[in-house]
Amino acid sequence: MSAIEAEQAGTTTVTVKATGHVRRELGKHEFEFTFEGDTLGEFLDAFFAEYGCEELLLAETEDEETAHGWADYPGDPPGRWERNPEGERTRAFARVLVNGKFNELLDGFGTKLENGDRVALMYPFMFCL
Repeated sequence: MSAIEAEQAGTTTVTVKATGHVRRELGKHEFEFTFEGDTLGEFLDAFFAEYGCEELLLAETEDEETAHGWADYPGDPPGRWERNPEGERTRAFARVLVNGKFNELLDGFGTKLENGDRVALMYPFMFCL
């Protein structure tokens, strides 16, 4: 389906990239995925309906999204520290990125997607200061 046909049909085609446990679960690391709609939330709903693996990425409770055992950082850590609203949170050490940016630094699950965008599903993800 061409980009024009996809737009007329109300669908969006993105490139999915998967790492770690998500890649193992899917059996592949990069592929195109077409879904109805144009937001990250609509993508995730359609993706999980087809491929499962929601439990690897999304947190249902605050405890599932919280990493325990972090070292104390003296003062305030640098950068922006954003958090998705309840119901849109990833598990500790899991991340969803759109074109290389964490979704919580965009518009969360309301982030608009366009044909050709890249959505990365990463678990585990670790960030070190």
